[in-house]
Amino acid sequence: MNFPMKKSLLALSVSLTALGSISASAADSFDLQALIAAAKQEAPLTVYDSTGKIVKQAESFSKKYGIQATGIKAKASQILEIVSREAKAGNVKADVAILADAPAGMEQLLSKGYVTSWVPTDLAVNIPATYQNPLTVVLAPNIWAYNTGLYDTCPVTNVWQLTKPEWRGKVAMQDPLGKPSYTDWFNQLATHHDKAMADAYQAEFGKPLKTKENSATAAFIKALAENHPLVTSSDTEAADAVGAPDVKDSFVGMVSAAKFRQNENGMKLGLCADMVPFSGWSYPGLGFITTGTKSPNAAKLFIHYMMTAEGIAPQGVDGKMSTNQTVKLPDNEPAGIDKVRDQIMGYDASTAKSDWESRQDWQDLWSLSFKK
Repeated sequence: MNFPMKKSLLALSVSLTALGSISASAADSFDLQALIAAAKQEAPLTVYDSTGKIVKQAESFSKKYGIQATGIKAKASQILEIVSREAKAGNVKADVAILADAPAGMEQLLSKGYVTSWVPTDLAVNIPATYQNPLTVVLAPNIWAYNTGLYDTCPVTNVWQLTKPEWRGKVAMQDPLGKPSYTDWFNQLATHHDKAMADAYQAEFGKPLKTKENSATAAFIKALAENHPLVTSSDTEAADAVGAPDVKDSFVGMVSAAKFRQNENGMKLGLCADMVPFSGWSYPGLGFITTGTKSPNAAKLFIHYMMTAEGIAPQGVDGKMSTNQTVKLPDNEPAGIDKVRDQIMGYDASTAKSDWESRQDWQDLWSLSFKK
Protein backbone atom coordinates (compact mmCIF):
# COMPACT_ATOMS: atom_id res chain seq x y z
CA MET A 1 0.00 0.00 0.00
CA ASN A 2 1.12 3.51 -0.70
CA PHE A 3 0.83 6.15 1.97
CA PRO A 4 1.51 9.88 1.53
CA MET A 5 4.94 10.68 2.96
CA LYS A 6 5.64 14.17 1.69
CA LYS A 7 5.66 17.01 4.22
CA SER A 8 3.61 19.42 2.18
CA LEU A 9 2.57 22.61 3.94
CA LEU A 10 -1.03 23.62 3.57
CA ALA A 11 -1.21 27.02 1.98
CA LEU A 12 -4.05 28.47 3.95
CA SER A 13 -4.52 32.20 3.91
CA VAL A 14 -6.46 33.22 6.98
CA SER A 15 -8.31 36.49 6.82
CA LEU A 16 -8.33 38.28 10.13
CA THR A 17 -10.08 41.42 8.97
CA ALA A 18 -13.39 39.58 8.86
CA LEU A 19 -13.20 38.96 12.57
CA GLY A 20 -14.03 42.47 13.65
CA SER A 21 -12.69 45.89 14.38
CA ILE A 22 -9.94 44.88 16.80
CA SER A 23 -6.73 44.40 14.86
CA ALA A 24 -4.06 42.09 16.27
CA SER A 25 -1.51 42.28 13.48
CA ALA A 26 1.36 42.73 15.88
CA ALA A 27 1.94 42.00 19.54
CA ASP A 28 2.72 45.58 20.42
CA SER A 29 -0.58 46.76 18.94
CA PHE A 30 -2.71 44.23 20.80
CA ASP A 31 -5.03 45.88 23.30
CA LEU A 32 -6.84 43.37 25.52
CA GLN A 33 -8.93 46.04 27.22
CA ALA A 34 -10.14 47.36 23.87
CA LEU A 35 -11.02 43.80 22.82
CA ILE A 36 -13.00 43.31 26.02
CA ALA A 37 -14.87 46.59 25.51
CA ALA A 38 -15.75 45.68 21.92
CA ALA A 39 -16.80 42.15 22.92
CA LYS A 40 -19.26 43.53 25.48
CA GLN A 41 -21.15 45.29 22.69
CA GLU A 42 -21.82 42.04 20.83
CA ALA A 43 -24.36 39.23 20.94
CA PRO A 44 -24.03 36.29 23.37
CA LEU A 45 -21.47 33.65 22.46
CA THR A 46 -22.02 29.98 21.57
CA VAL A 47 -19.01 27.66 21.87
CA TYR A 48 -18.72 24.01 20.85
CA ASP A 49 -16.19 21.47 22.07
CA SER A 50 -15.97 17.68 22.42
CA THR A 51 -15.43 17.82 26.17
CA GLY A 52 -18.09 18.53 28.76
CA LYS A 53 -15.58 20.81 30.46
CA ILE A 54 -16.50 23.47 27.89
CA VAL A 55 -19.72 24.13 29.84
CA LYS A 56 -17.77 25.15 32.94
CA GLN A 57 -15.22 27.06 30.89
CA ALA A 58 -17.91 29.12 29.19
CA GLU A 59 -19.53 29.85 32.56
CA SER A 60 -16.20 30.98 34.02
CA PHE A 61 -15.59 33.17 30.96
CA SER A 62 -19.01 34.78 31.41
CA LYS A 63 -18.34 35.47 35.08
CA LYS A 64 -14.90 36.92 34.40
CA TYR A 65 -15.86 39.29 31.58
CA GLY A 66 -19.58 39.83 32.02
CA ILE A 67 -20.18 38.45 28.54
CA GLN A 68 -22.77 35.72 28.13
CA ALA A 69 -21.26 32.55 26.71
CA THR A 70 -22.81 29.10 26.39
CA GLY A 71 -20.63 26.01 26.11
CA ILE A 72 -22.06 22.99 24.31
CA LYS A 73 -20.53 19.52 24.28
CA ALA A 74 -20.75 17.70 20.93
CA LYS A 75 -18.78 15.09 19.06
CA ALA A 76 -16.31 16.37 16.49
CA SER A 77 -18.46 14.96 13.67
CA GLN A 78 -21.48 16.83 15.02
CA ILE A 79 -19.55 20.09 15.28
CA LEU A 80 -18.37 19.71 11.70
CA GLU A 81 -21.94 19.19 10.53
CA ILE A 82 -23.35 22.10 12.53
CA VAL A 83 -20.73 24.61 11.37
CA SER A 84 -20.90 23.43 7.75
CA ARG A 85 -24.69 23.49 7.63
CA GLU A 86 -24.94 26.94 9.18
CA ALA A 87 -22.29 28.33 6.83
CA LYS A 88 -24.04 26.97 3.75
CA ALA A 89 -27.38 28.31 4.93
CA GLY A 90 -25.92 31.73 5.74
CA ASN A 91 -27.39 31.41 9.22
CA VAL A 92 -24.40 31.24 11.55
CA LYS A 93 -25.27 30.52 15.19
CA ALA A 94 -22.06 28.90 16.41
CA ASP A 95 -19.28 31.36 17.16
CA VAL A 96 -16.33 29.29 18.34
CA ALA A 97 -15.50 25.64 17.71
CA ILE A 98 -12.73 23.74 19.45
CA LEU A 99 -12.41 20.81 17.08
CA ALA A 100 -10.65 17.56 17.98
CA ASP A 101 -10.55 16.25 14.39
CA ALA A 102 -7.80 18.37 12.85
CA PRO A 103 -7.70 16.88 9.32
CA ALA A 104 -11.47 17.08 8.91
CA GLY A 105 -11.57 20.58 10.36
CA MET A 106 -8.93 21.86 8.00
CA GLU A 107 -10.33 20.13 4.93
CA GLN A 108 -14.04 20.56 5.54
CA LEU A 109 -14.14 23.90 7.34
CA LEU A 110 -11.00 26.00 7.10
CA SER A 111 -10.19 25.34 3.44
CA LYS A 112 -13.78 26.20 2.51
CA GLY A 113 -13.74 29.48 4.40
CA TYR A 114 -16.41 28.41 6.89
CA VAL A 115 -14.07 29.24 9.77
CA THR A 116 -10.94 31.26 10.41
CA SER A 117 -8.03 30.90 12.77
CA TRP A 118 -6.75 33.65 15.04
CA VAL A 119 -3.66 33.56 17.24
CA PRO A 120 -3.62 36.00 20.21
CA THR A 121 -0.55 38.02 19.32
CA ASP A 122 0.30 38.91 22.89
CA LEU A 123 0.64 35.17 23.59
CA ALA A 124 2.12 34.09 20.26
CA VAL A 125 5.72 34.23 21.48
CA ASN A 126 4.89 31.39 23.87
CA ILE A 127 3.12 29.21 21.28
CA PRO A 128 5.37 27.08 19.01
CA ALA A 129 4.99 27.92 15.33
CA THR A 130 3.82 24.35 14.69
CA TYR A 131 0.66 25.14 16.63
CA GLN A 132 -0.17 28.52 15.09
CA ASN A 133 -1.41 27.72 11.57
CA PRO A 134 -4.13 26.99 12.41
CA LEU A 135 -4.16 27.64 16.14
CA THR A 136 -4.01 24.50 18.25
CA VAL A 137 -5.54 25.35 21.62
CA VAL A 138 -4.88 22.09 23.42
CA LEU A 139 -3.19 18.71 22.97
CA ALA A 140 -4.89 15.62 24.41
CA PRO A 141 -2.45 12.80 25.18
CA ASN A 142 -3.01 9.12 24.55
CA ILE A 143 -0.39 7.11 26.40
CA TRP A 144 0.89 3.58 26.79
CA ALA A 145 -0.29 2.29 30.15
CA TYR A 146 0.14 -0.75 32.38
CA ASN A 147 -1.36 -2.16 35.58
CA THR A 148 0.53 -1.01 38.66
CA GLY A 149 -1.04 -3.80 40.67
CA LEU A 150 0.72 -6.38 38.52
CA TYR A 151 4.00 -4.62 37.81
CA ASP A 152 6.34 -2.28 39.66
CA THR A 153 7.29 -0.65 36.36
CA CYS A 154 5.98 -0.84 32.83
CA PRO A 155 6.78 -4.29 31.38
CA VAL A 156 7.31 -2.80 27.94
CA THR A 157 10.11 -0.40 27.02
CA ASN A 158 9.93 -0.43 23.20
CA VAL A 159 6.81 -0.39 21.04
CA TRP A 160 8.17 -3.20 18.87
CA GLN A 161 7.94 -5.52 21.88
CA LEU A 162 4.17 -5.35 21.43
CA THR A 163 4.55 -7.27 18.16
CA LYS A 164 6.22 -10.25 19.89
CA PRO A 165 4.41 -13.53 20.65
CA GLU A 166 4.33 -12.91 24.43
CA TRP A 167 2.08 -9.89 23.85
CA ARG A 168 -0.24 -11.54 21.37
CA GLY A 169 -3.79 -10.61 22.35
CA LYS A 170 -2.49 -8.63 25.32
CA VAL A 171 -2.50 -5.10 23.92
CA ALA A 172 -5.70 -3.11 24.48
CA MET A 173 -6.62 -0.14 22.31
CA GLN A 174 -9.55 1.45 20.55
CA ASP A 175 -10.31 0.02 17.13
CA PRO A 176 -8.59 2.20 14.48
CA LEU A 177 -11.45 1.34 12.11
CA GLY A 178 -13.76 3.43 14.28
CA LYS A 179 -11.34 6.05 15.57
CA PRO A 180 -9.90 8.36 12.87
CA SER A 181 -7.44 9.94 15.30
CA TYR A 182 -5.65 6.58 15.44
CA THR A 183 -5.03 6.51 11.71
CA ASP A 184 -3.89 10.13 11.99
CA TRP A 185 -1.42 8.90 14.63
CA PHE A 186 -0.16 6.26 12.21
CA ASN A 187 0.28 8.78 9.42
CA GLN A 188 1.96 11.36 11.64
CA LEU A 189 4.43 8.69 12.76
CA ALA A 190 5.17 7.69 9.17
CA THR A 191 5.44 11.25 7.92
CA HIS A 192 7.47 12.84 10.68
CA HIS A 193 9.05 10.11 12.80
CA ASP A 194 9.65 7.09 10.60
CA LYS A 195 13.40 7.05 11.26
CA ALA A 196 12.67 6.89 14.97
CA MET A 197 10.45 3.86 14.33
CA ALA A 198 13.19 2.19 12.30
CA ASP A 199 15.78 2.98 14.97
CA ALA A 200 13.47 1.52 17.62
CA TYR A 201 13.26 -1.72 15.64
CA GLN A 202 17.04 -1.97 15.44
CA ALA A 203 17.37 -1.21 19.14
CA GLU A 204 14.97 -4.03 20.00
CA PHE A 205 16.07 -6.71 17.54
CA GLY A 206 19.71 -5.81 17.00
CA LYS A 207 19.44 -5.58 13.24
CA PRO A 208 18.09 -3.12 10.65
CA LEU A 209 14.47 -3.43 9.68
CA LYS A 210 13.80 -5.15 6.35
CA THR A 211 10.25 -4.83 5.15
CA LYS A 212 8.16 -4.87 2.00
CA GLU A 213 6.10 -2.03 3.43
CA ASN A 214 7.04 1.48 2.35
CA SER A 215 7.75 2.70 5.88
CA ALA A 216 8.90 1.40 9.24
CA THR A 217 5.64 2.68 10.70
CA ALA A 218 3.58 0.64 8.24
CA ALA A 219 5.64 -2.43 9.13
CA PHE A 220 4.94 -1.82 12.82
CA ILE A 221 1.20 -1.28 12.32
CA LYS A 222 0.99 -4.44 10.23
CA ALA A 223 2.88 -6.48 12.84
CA LEU A 224 0.83 -5.06 15.70
CA ALA A 225 -2.46 -5.87 13.96
CA GLU A 226 -1.24 -9.39 13.14
CA ASN A 227 -0.55 -9.87 16.85
CA HIS A 228 -4.29 -9.50 17.43
CA PRO A 229 -4.58 -6.78 20.06
CA LEU A 230 -7.79 -6.45 22.03
CA VAL A 231 -9.63 -3.75 20.10
CA THR A 232 -12.38 -1.95 21.96
CA SER A 233 -15.23 0.35 21.05
CA SER A 234 -14.32 2.91 23.69
CA ASP A 235 -11.39 4.29 25.61
CA THR A 236 -13.06 3.25 28.85
CA GLU A 237 -13.07 -0.40 27.77
CA ALA A 238 -9.38 -0.24 26.87
CA ALA A 239 -8.55 1.34 30.22
CA ASP A 240 -10.57 -1.31 32.08
CA ALA A 241 -8.72 -4.11 30.29
CA VAL A 242 -5.40 -2.63 31.40
CA GLY A 243 -5.99 -1.13 34.81
CA ALA A 244 -9.00 -2.73 36.47
CA PRO A 245 -8.04 -3.63 40.06
CA ASP A 246 -9.28 -7.23 39.75
CA VAL A 247 -7.72 -7.94 36.34
CA LYS A 248 -5.75 -11.17 36.20
CA ASP A 249 -4.47 -11.02 32.63
CA SER A 250 -1.42 -8.89 31.94
CA PHE A 251 -2.38 -6.18 29.47
CA VAL A 252 -0.72 -3.01 28.32
CA GLY A 253 -2.70 -0.53 26.32
CA MET A 254 -3.12 2.80 24.65
CA VAL A 255 -5.50 4.96 26.69
CA SER A 256 -6.41 8.59 27.14
CA ALA A 257 -4.64 10.37 29.95
CA ALA A 258 -8.08 11.39 31.21
CA LYS A 259 -8.77 7.78 32.22
CA PHE A 260 -6.13 8.02 34.94
CA ARG A 261 -8.65 9.99 36.99
CA GLN A 262 -10.27 6.63 37.71
CA ASN A 263 -7.27 5.69 39.84
CA GLU A 264 -9.09 7.59 42.59
CA ASN A 265 -11.78 4.91 42.36
CA GLY A 266 -9.41 1.95 42.53
CA MET A 267 -8.06 1.69 38.99
CA LYS A 268 -4.38 0.75 38.70
CA LEU A 269 -3.26 2.62 35.61
CA GLY A 270 0.41 3.51 35.32
CA LEU A 271 2.15 5.49 32.60
CA CYS A 272 4.80 3.71 30.53
CA ALA A 273 7.52 6.34 30.79
CA ASP A 274 10.61 6.23 28.58
CA MET A 275 9.01 4.05 25.91
CA VAL A 276 10.99 3.95 22.66
CA PRO A 277 10.39 5.92 20.53
CA PHE A 278 7.41 7.57 22.30
CA SER A 279 5.39 7.04 25.46
CA GLY A 280 2.31 8.21 23.61
CA TRP A 281 0.88 10.71 21.16
CA SER A 282 -1.48 13.62 21.31
CA TYR A 283 -4.30 14.83 19.15
CA PRO A 284 -5.07 18.54 18.80
CA GLY A 285 -8.03 20.69 19.62
CA LEU A 286 -8.05 23.38 16.92
CA GLY A 287 -9.54 26.74 17.82
CA PHE A 288 -11.80 28.09 15.08
CA ILE A 289 -13.92 31.22 14.83
CA THR A 290 -16.85 30.90 12.47
CA THR A 291 -16.97 33.12 9.44
CA GLY A 292 -20.07 35.29 9.75
CA THR A 293 -20.22 35.23 13.54
CA LYS A 294 -22.13 38.15 14.97
CA SER A 295 -19.68 38.28 17.87
CA PRO A 296 -16.20 38.42 16.30
CA ASN A 297 -14.55 40.23 19.17
CA ALA A 298 -16.18 38.10 21.85
CA ALA A 299 -15.08 35.03 19.88
CA LYS A 300 -11.49 36.27 19.82
CA LEU A 301 -11.67 37.06 23.52
CA PHE A 302 -12.83 33.52 24.24
CA ILE A 303 -9.94 32.09 22.21
CA HIS A 304 -7.58 34.35 24.16
CA TYR A 305 -9.12 33.12 27.42
CA MET A 306 -8.67 29.47 26.42
CA MET A 307 -4.98 30.10 25.79
CA THR A 308 -4.42 31.19 29.40
CA ALA A 309 -3.81 29.08 32.49
CA GLU A 310 -7.14 30.16 33.95
CA GLY A 311 -9.11 29.36 30.84
CA ILE A 312 -7.72 25.89 30.13
CA ALA A 313 -7.50 24.79 33.79
CA PRO A 314 -10.64 22.59 33.82
CA GLN A 315 -9.12 20.42 31.07
CA GLY A 316 -5.69 20.27 32.69
CA VAL A 317 -6.79 17.66 35.23
CA ASP A 318 -7.42 15.35 32.24
CA GLY A 319 -3.80 15.73 31.16
CA LYS A 320 -4.69 18.03 28.28
CA MET A 321 -1.77 20.32 27.53
CA SER A 322 -2.06 23.93 26.45
CA THR A 323 0.14 24.88 23.51
CA ASN A 324 0.97 28.02 25.47
CA GLN A 325 4.31 26.88 26.86
CA THR A 326 3.95 29.02 30.00
CA VAL A 327 0.88 27.04 31.07
CA LYS A 328 1.68 24.00 33.18
CA LEU A 329 -0.48 21.05 34.10
CA PRO A 330 -1.94 21.04 37.61
CA ASP A 331 -0.12 19.18 40.35
CA ASN A 332 -3.09 16.84 40.79
CA GLU A 333 -3.06 15.61 37.17
CA PRO A 334 -3.01 11.85 37.90
CA ALA A 335 -1.11 10.42 34.93
CA GLY A 336 2.06 12.47 35.43
CA ILE A 337 2.05 13.86 31.91
CA ASP A 338 4.23 16.85 32.76
CA LYS A 339 7.11 14.50 33.61
CA VAL A 340 7.02 12.88 30.16
CA ARG A 341 5.79 15.80 28.07
CA ASP A 342 8.82 15.55 25.79
CA GLN A 343 8.16 11.82 25.30
CA ILE A 344 4.72 12.35 23.80
CA MET A 345 4.51 12.77 20.04
CA GLY A 346 2.86 16.06 19.14
CA TYR A 347 0.65 16.79 16.16
CA ASP A 348 1.95 18.66 13.12
CA ALA A 349 -1.02 20.24 11.36
CA SER A 350 1.09 21.16 8.33
CA THR A 351 0.49 17.63 7.02
CA ALA A 352 -3.15 17.29 8.09
CA LYS A 353 -4.13 17.02 4.44
CA SER A 354 -2.01 13.89 4.15
CA ASP A 355 -3.61 12.49 7.31
CA TRP A 356 -7.04 13.14 5.81
CA GLU A 357 -6.26 11.57 2.45
CA SER A 358 -4.58 8.45 3.87
CA ARG A 359 -7.13 7.44 6.50
CA GLN A 360 -8.68 4.72 4.36
CA ASP A 361 -5.27 3.34 3.37
CA TRP A 362 -4.24 2.93 7.00
CA GLN A 363 -7.59 1.37 7.87
CA ASP A 364 -7.17 -1.09 5.00
CA LEU A 365 -3.69 -2.05 6.19
CA TRP A 366 -4.99 -2.56 9.72
CA SER A 367 -8.04 -4.53 8.66
CA LEU A 368 -6.20 -6.87 6.30
CA SER A 369 -3.40 -7.49 8.80
CA PHE A 370 -5.77 -8.06 11.74
CA LYS A 371 -7.59 -10.81 9.83
CA LYS A 372 -4.42 -12.85 9.32
